[in-house]
Amino acid sequence: MTHSLDALTHALIDAARKAGADAADAIAVTGTSVSIDVRNGALEQAERSEGTDIGLRVFVGQRQANVSASDTRADTLREMAERAVAMAREAPEDPHIGLADPAQYAKDWDIDALQLADPTAEPDPAALQQDAQQAEAAALAVTGVTNVSAASAAYGQRAIHIATSNGFSGGYARTDRAVSCVAIAGEGTGMERDYDGDTRIFQSDLRSPQDVGQSAGERAVARLGARKPKTGSYPVLFDERISSSLIGHLLAAINGSAIARGSSWLLDGLGQQVLPDTLSLIEDPHRVRVSASRPFDAEGLPTQRRAIVDRGVLTGWTLDLATGRKLGMPSTGNAARGTSAPPSPTVWNVALTQGAATRADLLRDMGTGLLVTSMIGATINPNTGDYSRGAAGFWVEDGEIQYPVNECTIAGNLRDMLRRIIPANDARTHLSRVVPSLLIEGMTLAGN
Repeated sequence: MTHSLDALTHALIDAARKAGADAADAIAVTGTSVSIDVRNGALEQAERSEGTDIGLRVFVGQRQANVSASDTRADTLREMAERAVAMAREAPEDPHIGLADPAQYAKDWDIDALQLADPTAEPDPAALQQDAQQAEAAALAVTGVTNVSAASAAYGQRAIHIATSNGFSGGYARTDRAVSCVAIAGEGTGMERDYDGDTRIFQSDLRSPQDVGQSAGERAVARLGARKPKTGSYPVLFDERISSSLIGHLLAAINGSAIARGSSWLLDGLGQQVLPDTLSLIEDPHRVRVSASRPFDAEGLPTQRRAIVDRGVLTGWTLDLATGRKLGMPSTGNAARGTSAPPSPTVWNVALTQGAATRADLLRDMGTGLLVTSMIGATINPNTGDYSRGAAGFWVEDGEIQYPVNECTIAGNLRDMLRRIIPANDARTHLSRVVPSLLIEGMTLAGN
């Protein structure tokens, strides 16, 4: 599969050269996805998709254009290249675009060591349906659950290949296997819902569908009788399920695109303390069996482990070639792209330093406050870091959960919030974002 994609990307580049491009890069992606949904024990929906997508970026001087298609016939490749070159000739000049120097390209990677693809056979649709049915049945078996709005199982596999006109060529394959369940508890206006799910690269690592369904059901039942919490300033504990969103706001603020635009609340943060000095945020794109691992980025540069935050201090931005050139810095090997657009910077696997305390310890220490288990909506000012989100979870008094809450808003400023986080030790280490539950003192809570 990867061999045929290799040939396809080079055919695209050859077509671009013949059409008059000075340089080009190409990406080809092929994949299969299967998803099964059940309801009331019976098959509700089954979907299977297969296809190949191709993308071509051409350079004419310091002008570029990107085109994509899902047709791989020779005539289509030629037409794509001609159209891309014509578009590039009309595009504005950009002094920062361009391929990497050949000396920068990744070499001698070991894709097998990353274990990104399960070598076992694609599961039969009947096996996926059985997983979904077992998850649904386990949720319905929880006392208080009245319905299951969704129970699903899925499988996907895809292969990707990237090539450039000045010497890089590389590809790899990925698989994923998933099961999920959304349970409903209660009736009428008192209904509550919650979910659980698991996605892994290897089928053998996947949690059992019974465990997923039971967890979804228990979570939904625990939310029955929710009410608005008190208004005031309280400590807030972000549950591990949603705590990574806080780190996500930090990662968005240090993205090279935001920095180059001047629209980031961390624009002056380089070399400054952004987390407590006991915490670091490590990016490692070479973790085994993790979804965001990869040996090279979308521009062919080697990926590398780096401390984004080292003992509380922000060490650098997340850059691809173009944003790096705009800022006078080298790429950090963080270019990502699809077939329909040029590369842009993104992060791979990240992990925040875990604490010594359990979540129960943090609940005890917070005394009175809010445990947040889900959030909806978001108002984040990208320039100031002002933060406001709708939240639901559980009210805590004397270190003990008292009752479920909903329809409240938590607010603060990300710059201040992140410098005060206290981590638990409960992060799931197989995720691409390993972030434990996080306690933040003194947040504004709007409820009753």
